[in-house]
Amino acid sequence: MRRFARYLIVPVLAGLALPAAPAGAEAMDSLAITEAAAALAPNRYLWTDRQAEGAVSVLISIPDQRAYVFRGQTLVAASAVSTGTDEKPTPTGRFTILQKKAFHRSNLYDDAAMPYMQRLTWDGVALHAGRNPGFPASHGCIRLPTAFAKKLFDITQLGATVEVTDMAYVSGTDAPVSDAGEVARANAAAGDMLASR
Repeated sequence: MRRFARYLIVPVLAGLALPAAPAGAEAMDSLAITEAAAALAPNRYLWTDRQAEGAVSVLISIPDQRAYVFRGQTLVAASAVSTGTDEKPTPTGRFTILQKKAFHRSNLYDDAAMPYMQRLTWDGVALHAGRNPGFPASHGCIRLPTAFAKKLFDITQLGATVEVTDMAYVSGTDAPVSDAGEVARANAAAGDMLASR
């Protein structure tokens, strides 16, 4: 019994010596998320459970090599990304998600797998899971960590706004705003495309 008690007490005492766990990600505000995002290693992301209402939109900062996800005006997630190289740059501007395919292969680059693809242009630029070294390395697409790409794929809709900027993100920056007309046009175009198959 004495030996059993010694083996039981050591793990219990060791557990008491551990520091308290930090507050969960759901307790983070936009500034805390922005600061944590700046420290993300390549292929890492932060996804909170913040309760927020509104349309999902995404801001891609090329100099930060980060994606910032909003619900309404509330920042809820951030991720390291890999955008296009100088030779094949990611275009900047405001885009809408035109097409979504969980399992997609590139028709431009050797049938490369592009899981959780969300098309931004009809000439080959998309958000998708892919190699994420922490610096620009793609042919113009925005590569995301796989788990992040899946989460993002699950919450976006056709027509959602994705803004790609050549400026660093500053906490408190307004989220990209979806336009109801853009959403309707993207959904109509996707419907026309599916109907023609």
